[in-house]
Amino acid sequence: MTISTDTPVTNEQGPTGQAAGRIVISVDAMGGDRGPAAVVAGLVLSAAANPRIAFILHGDEAVLAPMVAKHPELSGRCTLRHAARVVTMEDKPSQVMRNGDGTSMWSCIEAVKQGEATVAVSCGNTGALMAISMIRLRRLPGVTRPAIACLWPSRNPGGFNVMLDVGADVKADPEDLLQFAMMGASYARNGLNLKRPRVGLLNVGTEENKGRPELKQAYDQLSAVADVGDFDFVGFVEGGDIPGDRVDVIVTDGFNGNIALKTGEGTAKLISDFMREAFNASLFSKFGALLALGSLRRLQKRIDPRRVNGGVFLGLNGTVVKSHGSADATGVSAAIKLAFDLAKSGFNERLAARVASAGQAGHSVPADAQTGNGGEK
Repeated sequence: MTISTDTPVTNEQGPTGQAAGRIVISVDAMGGDRGPAAVVAGLVLSAAANPRIAFILHGDEAVLAPMVAKHPELSGRCTLRHAARVVTMEDKPSQVMRNGDGTSMWSCIEAVKQGEATVAVSCGNTGALMAISMIRLRRLPGVTRPAIACLWPSRNPGGFNVMLDVGADVKADPEDLLQFAMMGASYARNGLNLKRPRVGLLNVGTEENKGRPELKQAYDQLSAVADVGDFDFVGFVEGGDIPGDRVDVIVTDGFNGNIALKTGEGTAKLISDFMREAFNASLFSKFGALLALGSLRRLQKRIDPRRVNGGVFLGLNGTVVKSHGSADATGVSAAIKLAFDLAKSGFNERLAARVASAGQAGHSVPADAQTGNGGEK
């Protein structure tokens, strides 16, 4: 098997970020807790499931080449880009901003900047990844603070809600929350196929008089621009609404969003562990588990955080998917699938158009509201 090294995956007859009719995903192989083996295994799962994906894989070529060579599924679809250095989980974003050039993470983002790939995927240090992404890709015009959006299992017909910000920044002022709502609604339209998403603002209660002053200001602003933003504002929502069916997009700052996300993941794992212990407690319980095996597998799949692995950086001149640091092959594959779906939909171009229109929210109706499509679903 031949593996190309440091050769851009491009197609002169095709659009940027595509090769031989495939969508190219740029993947950082070195940043995850489980090492490059889990990342390569995730690529193999993705390649086997989707013939339209190709990869640029960034990291130590001496380590990656033998791994990739073992998998014929990656033949002709995986380009290795050597990067000798690694951004660790302990590295501070400020250090990476100054000295990150030459790392696999920097190389991964650079491939998107240069148009060699459509989306970047990394399991690495979240703060460092956001810092590099902002340096190399820059913010979309009109965006003051990018956000990380995640999909949350819910009771809605589509099975998921969108929540942002879940960790890009610990604070957000009313104008930031307004932009988060616009970007989250755009993500829901394109990622969940919701024509007019319902947007809620996370608070300690649903009453209008509750919460910090900045939340009340954001409430007024969101109420005023809901029609312009082409979403329905349902008002304040509580933590119990995050997995519910009252709302499609939950808007909050990165501090509360990240705590909610980690709490949800921990609770899902706790329930899974408790059920395993209960069904292993006795012979009768094991027999009961055998009878309920089909239902248990469906439940496990539904609450498995690996299948919705991947937070999307919104508000940048390029799409970046942040995979969980401890992701295994299944989790990496899920993040790659999300990256592929966003690339296929032209999501970032639509988001840019929405943000540009949102900048005129108080003055005029955006182009996509006037035409009925405007490049966004």
